Amino acid sequence: MRPITLTVLSLSITLLFIPSLSHASSSTSLSQSDAAWLRRDSFGLNTATVTQYRTLGRKALLEEQLDDRLSDTLPPLITAQIASYESFYTPVDQLLMSIQQEQQQIKTMPDSPNKVAANKALQTRGNQLGQEAQQAELLHAIYGPNQLKEQLVWFWLNHFSVYAAKGRVRWELADYEQNVIRPHALGKFRDLVMATLQSPAMLEFLDNAQNAKGHVNENYARELMELHTLGVNSGYTQQDVQQLALILTGVGIAPTDGRPEHINPQFAPLMVRSGLFEFNPQRHDFSDKVLLGKPIKGSGFDEVKQAVDLIVRQPACAQFVSRKLAEYFVSDNPSPALVQKMASTFRRTDGDIAQVVRTMFESRDLLAATGKKFKDPTQFVVSSVRLAFDGTPVANAQPLVGWLNQLDEPLFGRITPDGWPLDNASWSSSGQMAKRFDIAHAIGTGNNQLFTPAGSTARGAGFPMLTTRLYYDAIEPYLSPATHDALTKATSQQEWNTFLLSSPDLNYR
Repeated sequence: MRPITLTVLSLSITLLFIPSLSHASSSTSLSQSDAAWLRRDSFGLNTATVTQYRTLGRKALLEEQLDDRLSDTLPPLITAQIASYESFYTPVDQLLMSIQQEQQQIKTMPDSPNKVAANKALQTRGNQLGQEAQQAELLHAIYGPNQLKEQLVWFWLNHFSVYAAKGRVRWELADYEQNVIRPHALGKFRDLVMATLQSPAMLEFLDNAQNAKGHVNENYARELMELHTLGVNSGYTQQDVQQLALILTGVGIAPTDGRPEHINPQFAPLMVRSGLFEFNPQRHDFSDKVLLGKPIKGSGFDEVKQAVDLIVRQPACAQFVSRKLAEYFVSDNPSPALVQKMASTFRRTDGDIAQVVRTMFESRDLLAATGKKFKDPTQFVVSSVRLAFDGTPVANAQPLVGWLNQLDEPLFGRITPDGWPLDNASWSSSGQMAKRFDIAHAIGTGNNQLFTPAGSTARGAGFPMLTTRLYYDAIEPYLSPATHDALTKATSQQEWNTFLLSSPDLNYR
């Protein structure tokens, strides 16, 4: 990679803070409204998305996306790439059993270089499984035909955030992404909460796997209300947290050591098992509880279902979830009227996510702030690759993971359970802009290893050609004068690509 001059870097950083202005469109162009709507509906424009929109029209496309009728089929090379990942072809229970067996074997080894090497190999394997989950999610985001669903999958992964580096979580990420979040991204919010509540990744990350009668752990109970459903200052008390923690005693993970579990016969009828999820009545506090002013009789796992029903039907839950969705898709400060309208839909439909999103996408607010919503790093990386390579399957997704690490938003990398921030201010520092310019340069010049299979020394594809019909139909007519002026100063196609990808027009949506 040739050195980037400070002049060019300064130009790009300056450009990113110049407001966007529009030019008149040509007869073959998407209208400005259509292009803006697609930028909210998708991670970023590519030819397939524009063609899909022109074929179906806005209303029909939205219907098919929200009804989840669009095929989830990825390009064959991308499907094969994900299928080759150990974390996706091996069930999570087998992965956890294998790690436990390896850990037990290592414990029996005498202290020696061999023991150190075995520990290191186990850690390396776990890191690889975590990277596979990161890569798979980014590949889905780039190539998934239902772009609205893909955005919601990422949104919910961030909302119900788990941290890869804690315990065995990285071994459980592929299961969390594919079997917990993705199937419920457009369904009922209650079902999504219950799915996360029963997932090994969440149970381990927020310590409910250790929550038992006489040894109560409040971590998950607190975050379930504060971060997942009701929001801070929504009226619940510390006593509610304590009562919910008691309700959640016994909610954990089935043993993975292969040994039979001994259950007292009187508790056996109350045992609940689903995959790795286990409600163990021997670990449960059967006292009667009062949650959010409502009595819940001690009865076992039914208490958990009653508690989740009660929480998600609180007006505060409808308000909290609706506002977070609006902050991601519409504006850092969505209008109270929009949030209220979405919350009303949430309550009327018993938390139907698709219907809440429909209300948002059919509102005037969606396009009122066009060009003012700054992309977080995931949106920037995914949209840049979608535009630059326009459906061409990459052979190596690891550079995508590396770029998000550089931009300080690694997937499954948020240590605290609140998820990555979604506001403009969190991602628009000068340091962030410099990193974005470097990544735009890597994509624009083709110097990025995306088309070089992992472990190969073969040369990948050259730099992309961004001056395509897609560019002239959906992007060029609406570029600001400042971006047009910068593009005329480019001395090569690679530099032109870099200027376009790092421009304000492609960093805002």
